[in-house]
Amino acid sequence: MEVRGLGQLLAALAAALFVRAVAGPGPALLPPADDEDSDADPEAGGEGGGVPPVTIRWARITCALKNKRGDVARFLLSNASGEAKSGRLLALMGPSGSGKTTLLNVLAGQLTASPSLHLSGFLYINGRPISEGGYKIAYVRQEDLFFSQLTVRETLSLAAELQLRHTLTPERKESYVNDLLFRLGLVNCADSIVGDAKVRGISGGEKKRLSLACELIASPSIIFADEPTTGLDAFQAEKVMETLRQLAEDGHTVICSIHQPRGSVYGKFDDIVLLSEGEVIYIGPAKEEPLLYFASLGYHCPDHVNPAEFLADLISVDYSSAESVQSSRKRIENLIEEFSNKVAITESNSSLTNPEGSEFSLKLIQKSTTKHRRGWWRQFRLLFKRAWMQAFRDGPTNKVRARMSVASAIIFGSVFWRMGKTQTSIQDRMGLLQVTAINTAMAALTKTVGVFPKERAIVDRERAKGSYALGPYLSSKLLAEIPIGAAFPLIFGSILYPMSKLHPTFSRFAKFCGIVTVESFAASAMGLTVGAMAPTTEAAMALGPSLMTVFIVFGGYYVNPDNTPVIFRWIPKVSLIRWAFQGLCINEFKGLQFEQQHSYDIQTGEQALERFSLGGIRIADTLVAQGRILMFWYWLTYLLLKKNRPKYQQLLPPSEEDQNKQQVKEVK
Repeated sequence: MEVRGLGQLLAALAAALFVRAVAGPGPALLPPADDEDSDADPEAGGEGGGVPPVTIRWARITCALKNKRGDVARFLLSNASGEAKSGRLLALMGPSGSGKTTLLNVLAGQLTASPSLHLSGFLYINGRPISEGGYKIAYVRQEDLFFSQLTVRETLSLAAELQLRHTLTPERKESYVNDLLFRLGLVNCADSIVGDAKVRGISGGEKKRLSLACELIASPSIIFADEPTTGLDAFQAEKVMETLRQLAEDGHTVICSIHQPRGSVYGKFDDIVLLSEGEVIYIGPAKEEPLLYFASLGYHCPDHVNPAEFLADLISVDYSSAESVQSSRKRIENLIEEFSNKVAITESNSSLTNPEGSEFSLKLIQKSTTKHRRGWWRQFRLLFKRAWMQAFRDGPTNKVRARMSVASAIIFGSVFWRMGKTQTSIQDRMGLLQVTAINTAMAALTKTVGVFPKERAIVDRERAKGSYALGPYLSSKLLAEIPIGAAFPLIFGSILYPMSKLHPTFSRFAKFCGIVTVESFAASAMGLTVGAMAPTTEAAMALGPSLMTVFIVFGGYYVNPDNTPVIFRWIPKVSLIRWAFQGLCINEFKGLQFEQQHSYDIQTGEQALERFSLGGIRIADTLVAQGRILMFWYWLTYLLLKKNRPKYQQLLPPSEEDQNKQQVKEVK
């Protein structure tokens, strides 16, 4: 019997070890640390390498939209209270405009600041005010933004390099990345590029799980997901929600907003919050409990009906007719009143400010969020690698730019074919050099303003997480794009120069290519500034060419610099078109002899330069001027990006005036 009992014990132990090996820790956990790194390893999450459990409580959250007079025009949220616990998946449900995304953003501290918003209420993490900090969050937005030419593995590896401590060995980081790929079901697409609208890459569900993986690098205790199933088919949506469910089981506090899930997705929720027009209608366990609660009020869910659809219909306003609007609004008001009478949520400061028996002290949690600052050069090296891969792998964009360079060169070369030395060729040469300067600048500008606003959104998110500083990013971007940026002006010049028979010496050709290349970089820098100013890609595409048009007018060809009005004489000095055009003219006309038919005809290229007020300086001076313009635009981009970082609305304690207004609203 003893032998049999010992065998059963060993079998049970083996089974337990097997389950532990298969289940393992959650994807937010690093591999076991060495002894010297195991003392409250920030990336390991806490004691024993677990995720610190976090309970979020919020009370009397009110978000009001004010008009120009300062009066409340609409309540986005009204007196919302609730709780999200560690190890449970909480879903914020409601129709469009119900306030679920607003509540999610408030809890995550991601509500965009606006002077027309007033936000008040209480928010506590493990019984302590949110202002004390000391916890890590992950926020997965609806829009999945990535560098399109990187693979899934490269995207995740770079995120790990930028967010994890540099003292961790490459083997541990690689093991961590592989574990994340496995846990989130990304192994099969690990070596596929992410892709975008131009290049086919991974699916929408895989992008959403990649967003989760990137956010999980820092081992957050709280995960927020804003409508993670939007735009996905039923299968991909369920895969994403299964991932969130698994993360909750691993100890994370998971909160997501969702519109109308299918039945199998609804079954994965532990708790739900039902919202309608900013008001809370139900808070509590999911699955059967809300159906029983509403059944007790006389609203029964029919058989074989998706509970989520039943709940969505129950708390939505029916706008099909005036009568239906009135009846549905009355139903919702009754539901709000019933729930507020049934559930009493304690709001006294004494109960909220007391710790709720957290297993982790504030000291430990604060230590777990200590940022390990990476060196400037290490950040630069990693960002340079990413920018290099993005620039050189962007085949569609590079092919279009190359074809446009070849096409433009052939067209201009055909129009200005084999120019001679007659008096009329002076005007032809001036025109060719002007359109060369314009074409080079516009090509570089439009490419940059069409891409950078989207990249800026990625950079803002990464900088908000403290992944890197702004200086290494801009420096790495400038240097990484030099080879590919210089290739297109060189292609353009190599075709145009011999076709139009410009000054036929190699040194002049080399200077020609150098001038247009520097101008191309200056125009790209200007595009970065426009992209940093404009809120959207469309706005940048409208603003960039408009600004360039001003520089074209004062580019030295259409208006003689000597005839420029005094109030506008500063514009030619900052016009990259003017300096490029002047440098090209000096390079072309110096040393040329023209055929002379009359005594008043121009005989030398120097005379032509003087007549158009383009002489008196050297080519090096024009290059220096373009270099200064380039650095000015980069400096201005740096300041704009630093100033225009996303700002979030502060949560203020409710004042007596707010409480009185709320009471008046409830009475109405």
